Amino acid sequence: MAMQNRNDSEPHGRLLLIDGDEPHAQVVAETLGQSLGGRMRIAVAMGGKQAVELLRDTGFDIILADLSCLRDLSERSDDAVARLVRLADGALFVAVSDGASVSAAVGAMRAGAHDYVVKPLNGPAMAARIGELAQRHGKGRSLSIEPQAQGRSDYAGFIGASSAMQFVYEQIGRVATSSAPVFITGESGTGKDVCAEALHEEGPRRGKRLVAINCAAIPRDLMESELFGVARGAFTGAHDDRKGAAELADGGTLFLDEIGEMDLSLQSKLLRFLQTGTLSRVGESGVRHVDVRVICATNRNPMQLISEKKFREDLFYRLHVLPIHLPPLRQRPTDIMVLAQHFLARYSAEEHKHFNGFAPDVASLLTSAEWPGNVRQLQNLVRRLVVMCDGGDITMPMLVAADIESRGVVTPVEPQPRIERRPAILPMWQQEQRIIEDAIASFGGNVSLAAAALEISPSTIYRKRQGWAEMAAAS
Repeated sequence: MAMQNRNDSEPHGRLLLIDGDEPHAQVVAETLGQSLGGRMRIAVAMGGKQAVELLRDTGFDIILADLSCLRDLSERSDDAVARLVRLADGALFVAVSDGASVSAAVGAMRAGAHDYVVKPLNGPAMAARIGELAQRHGKGRSLSIEPQAQGRSDYAGFIGASSAMQFVYEQIGRVATSSAPVFITGESGTGKDVCAEALHEEGPRRGKRLVAINCAAIPRDLMESELFGVARGAFTGAHDDRKGAAELADGGTLFLDEIGEMDLSLQSKLLRFLQTGTLSRVGESGVRHVDVRVICATNRNPMQLISEKKFREDLFYRLHVLPIHLPPLRQRPTDIMVLAQHFLARYSAEEHKHFNGFAPDVASLLTSAEWPGNVRQLQNLVRRLVVMCDGGDITMPMLVAADIESRGVVTPVEPQPRIERRPAILPMWQQEQRIIEDAIASFGGNVSLAAAALEISPSTIYRKRQGWAEMAAAS
């Protein structure tokens, strides 16, 4: 059966919903249609066979398929997905799972699905995810899909209105008022320092100092004195008493960036400081009481550091009270052009130049790029564009000229005929490993929370990790 959205007589695309429960499908189609603002014509198929018939007769832009409803095509859901993907002719394919089987989701992605979601489906959240996928795969403009912002587009130094950033803003707002330690994780360039500043400014300590110390930038033999201070005469050159970062932050916030790089011997002293709230300057026998809120950050996997004996497990759990994970830029593509326009306006003003914006082909390329350096890489690229160009619209030749990084956004090559290539297929255990490790990273290394989200037991994750390590050793 097919259902036309009532609130838009001329939708901009077609979505096929594959379900097995007609009343449930009607509700999902109705709420999804409303959340998409009437921009999609939604058809519903009761099972895989009816979906095949519809795909043969009608072209669809997006397919939302419940994996449990495809058994009339094949007992193996991945085989059914592969068949539907072939018939879909380039449509965005989103698999829907009940969450009981990680392997089913892995199989669907391996068979060609662009993404998978877990039931129950939430209309606004699903619409936002569809919009992000459409932008990610270059279909947002043709389908006129723009994810509807459900909240603010900027917050305490952050820029972005995607659902991923709304979740980050909510987390910051909730934990900023606490004095408990915060553990920030995320790739380089995602804004961990911005997050620390936001936590400080949004909390009750905003009138006091925020003191940041980069554990990776200070030599090992100087780190203790930088953190805890030095007493006069402690060593050659120590002519005066000097406060360390912890003492300078008394009453405020101490931000330990790149905490994973801290030396093990100093980690034990940091643990004692967290437990007692006291410190001793280097060369001093007495103790000093300080009141600081500790925020730390790392771009590395803390559980891997613990397994490699590079980070104390007891210190991790002392710090890992309130985790916040910052998503990479590639996972929030709808924010890319918002950030690019922000940086363009900012640096244009600094350089006293006038730029209109980005040409459509440039915007499309920026939105679909991987951005391994995340927001910092985008910021640097836009700054180079402003410095190197005179003004007007940012065109593709300007972008190619400015993109001189080793991990650039574009590579100037002659257009070539499009050749369909099969993506590299990883073994099933590696696909499963990627999903589980990504879930663990999303929860700041908390295996129990990751297991709950994946609806498996923590012991299953530990057992699989041991198996992966054995496979890696054997290879």
